[in-house]
Amino acid sequence: MQKNVYLYRVLSWLKHQLTARNTGGHGVHSPYLFEWVRMVMSDKNAYYAWQAIEDLRSELLHDTREVEFVDYGSGKLKGENGERRRVCDIAKGSLVEKKYAQLLARLVGWLGASHSLENGSGTAYSLEFRGLTIVELGTSLGITTAYMAAMDSRNRIVSCEGCLAVAEIAMANWKKLGLSNIACVVGEITVDSLQVTVDSLQRIDVAFIDANHTYEATLTYFNALASRVHEKSVVVVDDIHYNEDMEKAWKAICADERVTTTMDLYRMGLVFFDKHYWHRNYKMNI
Repeated sequence: MQKNVYLYRVLSWLKHQLTARNTGGHGVHSPYLFEWVRMVMSDKNAYYAWQAIEDLRSELLHDTREVEFVDYGSGKLKGENGERRRVCDIAKGSLVEKKYAQLLARLVGWLGASHSLENGSGTAYSLEFRGLTIVELGTSLGITTAYMAAMDSRNRIVSCEGCLAVAEIAMANWKKLGLSNIACVVGEITVDSLQVTVDSLQRIDVAFIDANHTYEATLTYFNALASRVHEKSVVVVDDIHYNEDMEKAWKAICADERVTTTMDLYRMGLVFFDKHYWHRNYKMNI
């Protein structure tokens, strides 16, 4: 890591710590978002399937197999045929840490319950609820995908991964966990390929962006996904303070006229589209 990039991340973290609030929802003006903070961010209860996912994460962190690795995440192809990398090194560098992966899982669970109630069922597990449609850009080894998929087997997840070898490991991991509600799209995530994926979906309820960490790519991803969102959708952008490009992209997303409220959790940024919300960016710690 270059020294100036490291210094940038340290300074951005310090700035966040000085300006973020952790009030348990107090100061959040929308009742809906107050409930979101209380039920998702402040909830510390564990879901029964999470331990198996964490056990698998531990296996990956000790997996010394080497695979052909192609990295599109930086926006640069490292050699025509990729590089030989150990699975454990890929895991250390790319897996979303436990507390954030579980936050995404709680978000999916809470949105599923909310959608079901809006359909008039009165329960999160009625026959009227047909599941959420979730799009993930950047599968990595499939741990975060597994967290979101495990919350309800009726949810449909489309996960896009550039590197074939990594995608194959992710798919094997989902099979180990007994998850069958995930479809993996393998290949570089370009404007055209993403548009094909988005066009195949009627709506997107949750999207998680963790792919090419450049300004142009991040905005391209967001704009494509935003064409299929609705007022209750949530788009989550990972690594919003990873570098100057990502912070610039995050600020552009916050200023987008389609967006109402955003939440900056330092590692992740959450984007809401409900026109009943105030146009405001909250900074919080989890």
